[in-house]
Amino acid sequence: MSNTASSGTPMAAGPLTRAALEIDEYVAGLGWDQPARLFALVDTGRLRSQEPGLAERLGLTEDVPDGTLTPIEQEEIPAGSPLDEFLGTIAWPDSVVGCALSVERLMLPPSAEASVPDGLDEKRLAKWVAEHPERQEVRMTVAVLRGGKRDSALRLREKDSANDVLTGSDLVPGLADALTATFAE
Repeated sequence: MSNTASSGTPMAAGPLTRAALEIDEYVAGLGWDQPARLFALVDTGRLRSQEPGLAERLGLTEDVPDGTLTPIEQEEIPAGSPLDEFLGTIAWPDSVVGCALSVERLMLPPSAEASVPDGLDEKRLAKWVAEHPERQEVRMTVAVLRGGKRDSALRLREKDSANDVLTGSDLVPGLADALTATFAE
């Protein structure tokens, strides 16, 4: 007997982890070299009762366990807009219980970080990382709830398989903090 649902998501995973993995699977289906994508997370049961037409269009016609989250993709993030500045402009309605962001980045292993030349501006640092032989392309999907709970899914391009997606609450703390700040009152 498998411990994963039909989508490959672990059945024992909590609702936030399942939402992060669902988004990761959706974005993975679009391929690599995608723009950052922002999602609102809504309570599926509440969505079905308050917006039955929308729930039907989203295919949410079956009963689901309490606390199940439905990701709803938002408008495209403006090209060329720094992500931190864009996130600072977001205000979510009360019906949104959380949000998630999927973004691709180049990362270096910790062993390579010690060799970063001093004094590089952001543009030159990005070029240095892009040319580094140990760089890895990664897609990070970070999901947070209003109350501060967070989870992440990380997919390496070189291990582009649902079975190799890493999950954890503290994998991308800076991005999780920035998403949590979108709910500040």
